[in-house]
Amino acid sequence: MSQIRQPVVAGSFYPSDPQQLHQDIRTYLDEAESKDGVPKALIAPHAGYIYSGSVAGSVYNLLKSCHNTIRTVVLLGPSHRVGFRGLAVPSTEYFATPLGNVAVDQKKIADISDLSFVQTMDNAHALEHSLEVQIPFLQEVFDDFSIVPIVVGDAAPVEVAEVLERLWGGAETLIVVSSDLSHYHDYETAQKMDNATSAAIEQLDIGQIGYQSACGRIPINGLLTIANKLGLIVRTVDLRNSGDTAGSKDKVVGYGAYAFH
Repeated sequence: MSQIRQPVVAGSFYPSDPQQLHQDIRTYLDEAESKDGVPKALIAPHAGYIYSGSVAGSVYNLLKSCHNTIRTVVLLGPSHRVGFRGLAVPSTEYFATPLGNVAVDQKKIADISDLSFVQTMDNAHALEHSLEVQIPFLQEVFDDFSIVPIVVGDAAPVEVAEVLERLWGGAETLIVVSSDLSHYHDYETAQKMDNATSAAIEQLDIGQIGYQSACGRIPINGLLTIANKLGLIVRTVDLRNSGDTAGSKDKVVGYGAYAFH
């Protein structure tokens, strides 16, 4: 496989034109309410930007003040295309977007490669959008950083938590979990489900986040597991669905943004 993982949803999930992409993300960031406190970890949605970009922008806005201090972003998202057991890391050296290339931190990947449930699996990354859509936001917010991209398959929350604990680092490291919430319910049903999921996330309650709650339930539950262990607190930064942003209210997808401190 090429040493550069090329974008696969540029032009569909987000603009392929660099200037337009830059302008759109700056708008999402600038429209968000500024709040104090830089999170150690966050959860952000991964739909097309027209639907979820403003929700993602609300939590990425919190990172503006640390644009020159974050050096490593551990990025986890669910697998939508390939079924597999465990967690998949890439062999590629860079992930590309229309805004340029971002280096993959192969040293950090080596730090988790001895775990039996971590495997190098480029085809899990090749068509996966959950990680890709986060990277342009990171490129806009940070000056110079590398990523540790991990696609999460069929894994236990404790396995995800073990990986996160090894990669946790200090103030130079950010954890990002990519996930949407409920899928294709009517507006009122989605609101009830997503409110319940948000309450569970805030309470670090992995027992309440199941298959219907979030497509990224496994990486979310892994993050909640380590957050419980380390005594982090969580707040909901934004909670909307596609019926609030750019779609009908008949069948909506939920989007939440969460900050862990």
